[in-house]
Amino acid sequence: MRVLILCTGNSARSQMAEGLLRHMAGDRYEVFSAGTRPVGLNPNAVKAMAELGIDISSHRSKSVDEFTGQPFDYVITVCDNARESCPVFPDAGKRLHHSFQDPASLPADQQLEVFRKVRDEIASWLEEFVRDL
Repeated sequence: MRVLILCTGNSARSQMAEGLLRHMAGDRYEVFSAGTRPVGLNPNAVKAMAELGIDISSHRSKSVDEFTGQPFDYVITVCDNARESCPVFPDAGKRLHHSFQDPASLPADQQLEVFRKVRDEIASWLEEFVRDL
């Protein structure tokens, strides 16, 4: 099964979701993430994931254009902006959406706490996704 997770910057929410789903699904899924306007991996996303023992430090922000024309069983958007501007993936089996708060939009001294909260919300949502499959 191939899953593409999209967000605007591919710096936080989609990166954490990619790491979490890879961890949960193991070899059962090929998981990728991308952004409609990639801006680089957020260090707080790396820190929040490391707290769970999941290393995403080697991830990089990718443009959704890198995946054009590739088949996916699921295309998942994790922010409203990505949902609205997501290109059509004709070979996508299903599109799913759940909007999560953008922790990078907060003042620097508040970000890590919100990264943890959003990470845990994404994990809970993805656990249901995996269970329902």
